[in-house]
Amino acid sequence: MDLKLLFTVFTTVFLAEIADKTQVATLLYASEPGNGRLTVFVGAALALVVASALAVFAGGLLSRWLDPKLVSRVAGVAFIGIGVWILAGR
Repeated sequence: MDLKLLFTVFTTVFLAEIADKTQVATLLYASEPGNGRLTVFVGAALALVVASALAVFAGGLLSRWLDPKLVSRVAGVAFIGIGVWILAGR
């Protein structure tokens, strides 16, 4: 296992997820009286695992037909575009 890649992926996903709408939704579920925190945690964790598995699967398929540099550039432009869109909307 490539530990450098593991750390990079963990850090990137952690920073992208912290305080986003997924975390806010999880916080709201956990704050409801009567909602078991373990149940909320397991549900949120499973959702992230399944979403990540789908992304890895899709990335594996795309890498068969597309140049990884092209995918990286498109993703970078998309992230910048989303950032500009968010900033312009505020």
